[in-house]
Amino acid sequence: MLDLINNWYRKKFSDPDALMLLLLILVVSAILIIWGGYIMPILVAIVLAYLLDSTVSKLASHGLSRAFATGLVMVGFVGFTLLGMLSLLPTISRQSVNLVEELPLFWQSGQAWLVTLPEQYPGLIQFEQIQNVVAELNEQLLGLTQNIISVSFASLVSVGALLIYLILVPLMMFFMLKDKQLFVDNMSFLLPKERRLISQVGSEMNIQIGNYIRGKVIEIIIVGAASCIAFVLMDLRYAILLGVLVGISVLIPYIGAAVVTVPVAFVALFQWGISAEFGYLMLVYFIIQALDGNVIVPLLFSEAVALHPLYIIVAVLFFGGIWGFWGVFFAIPLATLVKALITAWTPLEEEPVQPEI
Repeated sequence: MLDLINNWYRKKFSDPDALMLLLLILVVSAILIIWGGYIMPILVAIVLAYLLDSTVSKLASHGLSRAFATGLVMVGFVGFTLLGMLSLLPTISRQSVNLVEELPLFWQSGQAWLVTLPEQYPGLIQFEQIQNVVAELNEQLLGLTQNIISVSFASLVSVGALLIYLILVPLMMFFMLKDKQLFVDNMSFLLPKERRLISQVGSEMNIQIGNYIRGKVIEIIIVGAASCIAFVLMDLRYAILLGVLVGISVLIPYIGAAVVTVPVAFVALFQWGISAEFGYLMLVYFIIQALDGNVIVPLLFSEAVALHPLYIIVAVLFFGGIWGFWGVFFAIPLATLVKALITAWTPLEEEPVQPEI
């Protein structure tokens, strides 16, 4: 066994470049795990800077100074963000409050429907079973309500952190975009000399992450806007709130679409019951999901992320469990990074020499 491990180590890490790549990954992972909460504003600024870098570079290539192009893009970004928040947040907040207030009515209607099941299916369902189910659900809902209240009080404490994000993140974004080359040179100076594989993987992931962030933001806007418009036109209650949830759900591939279907179907079922309107709404909703998966995603991401769906789901669960929201957001790029690392560490097989004739 020791000989097997020794042979594997020599095969994979005899190259100093491979060893330096491994050490860099371990150091960065340790920093993120230990101090991730403290440096989160920096990571958020880096993500948003990735989103805007291509626009700044295009403006700079047309003769504008990097500083002026950065300022112009930042003004547009901050203005667009504030406009979106001021136009959507009041509606979303109002609809969220109304939904929470009407949840008891939803549950009462659900209980009334459950009570009728023993009469409809006397041989399959007993009244005692329904009572046990209702009692168990009531306990779960009570615990959920307590958790929501505790989270609400905890969110009041995080208002200060939100103000820090609103001030520091745009400021860091400005300097990251304006002095991009300076920071790139400084990072290059800190890296070890044996960095052939580091440069190879870093160059590939730089393109992958930038394209992924921009594509994912565009996907959220398209899917969210299409859902909001469809829900409003079909007069669904809480249309804006549910449309925004559908847009945000694309952050989590496969799992997000399955989860957000529950509140959409639940609200539509409570509003219309089993009717033609309910069927039309669910048909439109599934058409939007199908267009997202079969048209929007291929157009935005093309072959940039060639990963099997099972690997993507595993990556979402794994990285989301480690880093929460940002782990979910970067699950696909991180899975692509793992794939790039495996490719970099896999030695190329020597082609067989053809005998001379």
